Amino acid sequence: MRLSLPPTPYRVALETYIDAKDNTRPERIDEIFAADAVLTFSLATENIAFPARTVGAPAIAKTLVSDFGAQYARCRTYYVCDSLHVSGTGDATGAHVDALPWLVVMREPATGSLRVGHGVYHWMFARDAAGVRATRLHIHIARMDVVADPDGVALATLQDGLSYPWLRPEELRERILSIAREVPALGFVESFSQPVTMPVASTPK
Repeated sequence: MRLSLPPTPYRVALETYIDAKDNTRPERIDEIFAADAVLTFSLATENIAFPARTVGAPAIAKTLVSDFGAQYARCRTYYVCDSLHVSGTGDATGAHVDALPWLVVMREPATGSLRVGHGVYHWMFARDAAGVRATRLHIHIARMDVVADPDGVALATLQDGLSYPWLRPEELRERILSIAREVPALGFVESFSQPVTMPVASTPK
């Protein structure tokens, strides 16, 4: 069963972010990020690199969309959750979407590689005259596996059948475990069958 969410401004913002990043549309970043927004990363893997801190919507668009899109293709990013929980009011004090697990399945054309990663988003929002804007995004990357996939078949196998971009944890687990059983070469994906929780040390201050 697909996840059903109300069309709140926060859901719209999160879906706009996915469209911008996965479809290499940097112009959409201005729709969801405040001009002075801050992007931070914590990495528990050496298989991918990002600047630790990026300030301003134009710089965020370059980091998350333009530079990312130049290196990776056929990207799909999934929010792995049963529901979307927003705390706070979204006014000057800010609203939070805490510890929102994500999964990414994408291709690195230069190396003919499949990349599968997961982690957690921590979003902070505020309201202004233009509506809801993200003031801060922290991305924790818990794991990123890289495997040879010269013809892209493994990528297609993993992406096929997964609800996008909202993916229930139960659906993720069932699909990933089924693939791991049926395709021995993709047995490594069993490690991605559960959503990540945010470690205390990686939670933004």
